[in-house]
Amino acid sequence: MNQPADTCPRSLAATSPPQPQSAAPPGAALSTPLTLFFAAAVGVIVVNLTAAQPLTGPVSRALDLPPELAGLIAMLPQLGYAAGLLLLVPLCDLLENRRLIFRTLVCCAVLLALSSFARSGWMFLASVFMAGATSSVIQMLVPMAASMAPESRRGRAVGNVMSGLMLGILLSRPLASVIAGTFGWRAFYGIEAFADALLAVVLYVQLPSHAPQATARYPELLRSLWTLLRTEPVLQRRAALAALALGAFSAFWTAIALRLAQPPFSLGMQGVAAFALAGATGAIVTPLAGYLGDRGAGRATQIVAHLVMIAAVLVLGVAGAGWGGFSPTAHPVAALALLVAGAAALDAGVIADQTLGRRAINLINPAARGRLNALFVGIFFVGGAIGAALSGVAWAKAGWSGVCAVALGFAVAVFLFGFTDRAAQAGRQ
Repeated sequence: MNQPADTCPRSLAATSPPQPQSAAPPGAALSTPLTLFFAAAVGVIVVNLTAAQPLTGPVSRALDLPPELAGLIAMLPQLGYAAGLLLLVPLCDLLENRRLIFRTLVCCAVLLALSSFARSGWMFLASVFMAGATSSVIQMLVPMAASMAPESRRGRAVGNVMSGLMLGILLSRPLASVIAGTFGWRAFYGIEAFADALLAVVLYVQLPSHAPQATARYPELLRSLWTLLRTEPVLQRRAALAALALGAFSAFWTAIALRLAQPPFSLGMQGVAAFALAGATGAIVTPLAGYLGDRGAGRATQIVAHLVMIAAVLVLGVAGAGWGGFSPTAHPVAALALLVAGAAALDAGVIADQTLGRRAINLINPAARGRLNALFVGIFFVGGAIGAALSGVAWAKAGWSGVCAVALGFAVAVFLFGFTDRAAQAGRQ
């Protein structure tokens, strides 16, 4: 007998009994090769979202886009991704996952191919928006990887997959610059389309069949998003922390290319790409953060991650803005080395916090795992967007010192919120 419509969202959001949390389909154990493949897959797919920034100029010139619309080239994939998180990812809790992932990724490949061949600016913008929406398949893969790992190793599994995601984000801009500079921007979208199509086939072969237990209809599933957000305190806390952390991350990476182009560094596109590669080394902490979370050291790891973020931003202020009396002009090599070290440390702190947050929300409610991941990612992307916007204003008003002040504000807010939250949790125990 069907449940009444007004109670369905509550039943969908209700916490499931503990025992199914580590359950996985028979034969669906998350082996090391499959974990690495998951990480590589999300790393390739996320390039669709973050690589457009260095391509804005070539694309707008080729398609005769007016200057006021050129910014849409980088913005629309992100907006599409947000729409996909809201409208597509919740289907993980309703439809068989393997077929859903395969079909969504095939659609993404087709849309990227359309972007590659587009001769009209409006066709290009529409196709990259839809490609961004279908790229939300990333948030179908992460919870599926979590569901295939036993609870005792779920943190490590999520951490390993997240390392691929963060590496994809960090490397997407230099990769796009290199491909577009060598073969043209159309070749970049064509290569991404081919890669996504190939991934779709391999994922269909490798993934187990996984049919969720939810019996609600799609509109009820969407309504349950608000119920989950309102009733799951772990989601609220972890998403808020992740949003603040990503604000610091975005503030830095939005403006660092502008600082590196100035004296005493004066780096070109290839130099900025090399810097991004060096900064990406911070992603190596993700499996360690997941492992420590599985071992019961999540709180201590979180504190260290937040302190590392604060220290990293201070180093970036010293190296790029001369905080503490340091002179980047007098010591350009040391300043550049400190910027690389600060970037890697900031990335490590942000990634560790997000990995622990992912682990926590994937232990809440297996029946709502897709929606929980969609909400978590959607909220922390809002933090990233705010950080990027504030970074642009700060750069225009106060240069690199202003950018570091914004990033430091986010980093301190992460630490204080985490500290008060941990104190409140300890008081309730």
